[in-house]
Amino acid sequence: MSRTVHTFCRYCLASCGVEVTVEDNRVTKISADKRNPHSWHDFCAKGRTAAQLVEHPRRILNPMRRVGDEYVEAGWDEAIADIATRMNAAIDAGGPDAVGVYYGNPAGFSSSNIVFMNGWLDAVGTHSRYAVGSIDQNAMHVVAQAMYGSILMAPVSDIDNCDYFLLVGTNPAVSAWNWLETVPGGWRRALARQARGATIVVVDPVRTESAAKADVHVAVRPGQDWALLLAMVAVILGEGLEHRQDCAELVDSMEGLRALVVDVDIDDLADRCDVPRDRIESVARDFATARAAMVVTRTGLSMHLTGTVAEWLGHVLNVITGRMDRPGGRRYEPGYVDAIRMSGMVKATPHRNRLSGREMVAGAHALSELPDEITTPGPGQIRALLLNCGNPVVSGPDGARLDEALSQLDLLVAIDFVQRESHRHAHWLLPAVHWLERDDLLAFTSNMHDEPYLHFGARTVEPPPGARQEWRIFVDLALAMGKPLFRAKGLNAFITATRRVARVTRRPQLEFSPAWIDRLVVATGRKFNGRRIRWREVLAHPHGWVLGPREFGHFREALRTPDKVVRLAPPEFVARARELLAEPAPAAPAGYPFQLANRRHRHSMNSWLNDLPGLHPSGKGSEVVLHPYDAAPLGIADGDRVTVHSPVGAIELTAAVSDQPRPGVVIIDHGWGSRVFDPRGGSAPVGFGVNRNLLVDAEEVDPLSQTPALNSAYVAVTRV
Repeated sequence: MSRTVHTFCRYCLASCGVEVTVEDNRVTKISADKRNPHSWHDFCAKGRTAAQLVEHPRRILNPMRRVGDEYVEAGWDEAIADIATRMNAAIDAGGPDAVGVYYGNPAGFSSSNIVFMNGWLDAVGTHSRYAVGSIDQNAMHVVAQAMYGSILMAPVSDIDNCDYFLLVGTNPAVSAWNWLETVPGGWRRALARQARGATIVVVDPVRTESAAKADVHVAVRPGQDWALLLAMVAVILGEGLEHRQDCAELVDSMEGLRALVVDVDIDDLADRCDVPRDRIESVARDFATARAAMVVTRTGLSMHLTGTVAEWLGHVLNVITGRMDRPGGRRYEPGYVDAIRMSGMVKATPHRNRLSGREMVAGAHALSELPDEITTPGPGQIRALLLNCGNPVVSGPDGARLDEALSQLDLLVAIDFVQRESHRHAHWLLPAVHWLERDDLLAFTSNMHDEPYLHFGARTVEPPPGARQEWRIFVDLALAMGKPLFRAKGLNAFITATRRVARVTRRPQLEFSPAWIDRLVVATGRKFNGRRIRWREVLAHPHGWVLGPREFGHFREALRTPDKVVRLAPPEFVARARELLAEPAPAAPAGYPFQLANRRHRHSMNSWLNDLPGLHPSGKGSEVVLHPYDAAPLGIADGDRVTVHSPVGAIELTAAVSDQPRPGVVIIDHGWGSRVFDPRGGSAPVGFGVNRNLLVDAEEVDPLSQTPALNSAYVAVTRV
């Protein structure tokens, strides 16, 4: 007997509404839920094939312990007891920071994972926290904190009223209008505006699918977006094109910004970004004088050593031309939960890395620092590490170095569905639960949708008996280690008591769980139509619920700066911009003439899903794309095998000759090259493509965001 469940996909922030057909606790079909009023428009193969991961032939179904070079299945009691004992031993020997964690993207799309992970980390008292955000997201958080007073101040796009789109480092035709904001069907809506006269400008070193549809494609040199954007600011201020009323009312002052641009040489900036001066001036004037316009910055801009300055200047352009909190620009969506207020209630202890001296960003240290933290002796050296739904050897820079470091740990624990590249040295493999197998309410991202929207994500099937939700793993570890969850005195005893009551009464809902938090968050959330939302109303909208119309006027009240205005020119950004201006114009180092760029595919997802047979690109594996101008002198033709190498690594793959990249740029897709192992059967590992991040040096990072040069590293290409 089949049944239909309506829920939403949790692979990315788009949160597409899906309709899932289930028969005998098995998913037989996943399709877009077209009765969803908000979020189904970007439904893609990632959601459609989600059941492949649930039924992966190498899925870990029970805890598995490493014995020699093999793994044996074990019970949860044994797993938790052994992990807790070994972690406590590490703490006794080296202090709380001897226990660390790395968490990847999947953890962020669970309503309970990161909340309870941080509750466990607080219980342990460790500062050894590492996250995938240092790969592509930190610049946005650093800028939001400095300018607006909160790392969660993420403006959303009012696409339907925009007349001029300046899209920097983004390819929404493929990746959707989706990254710390989500606008369902955003690219389709932007093209609809274009058909009615709006202008689309795409800034990207690659002629992407979006650039092909744009009115103007600015093929900027990788890593030099900041120079282009600073030149635009100089043109706008120099010609008096700023929106003077907004600048007077919304910002602290313009003086710091004017002092930066007063001596700027626009010709020098044009040379740095390799864009003609007249093109820069034309785009700047058209943007500033458009009736309604927006700058949208994304990961392509931030994954450089200059990414934070570029991200900042994108926000500056929106602010000084009056595009914030205005129709057709960027606005703040308060959602149904005030995530900014709630995050401000959590007072994190500042911490600097013991080796580099760098501070945390958004509650975590940079992934590039993790290998040294594992291998360098001294107080705080990491000896036990938990990988929470992440694959950092593939996601981050110089994965070979991190892989070697992981092999030296006293304890490596991996929570995931399968054993991936980063888990090959794991002492314990703990089976996770897929989003099709759990309930979710992503309340803390509600302000990132382009309209007030709420959706309870119901589970569609029951998980395997041996799998366990991540939140429960963290609670169990806190109890077994004797550490107070969330550092809340008496909470462990309370949790134990609720478990006992639930077991005796046979009423599982009486056990303390994320469901308690979900109900509390909704009950204390924002009012709509003069009253708060009731839980039964949430459940009464299985297709999702648009709570009201889009509203302007919430931006100022969301600011968390002391004087409730935008800090337009934070001194650390101005100082970094001056450093960049003092450096010589970029030039390729001897022997490495090309810069590495990335490309998105609609049906792949970083290092998270690319090991699924149904999603890899037609069995072709990875390829490197070269411009014909670059390929010809090297004697490289389409289909040739080539080696791409850098000072830290080398990979071999197939060449594709195309004019998609600008000359001097080669494209290799991020996120491939992870193997999936077979811990139960012992068969040979299976993988697709190669890991291009082996070419990226982990030592050099943006000093503000701590992000490495994943999309601008210099490489060489030779024919095999």
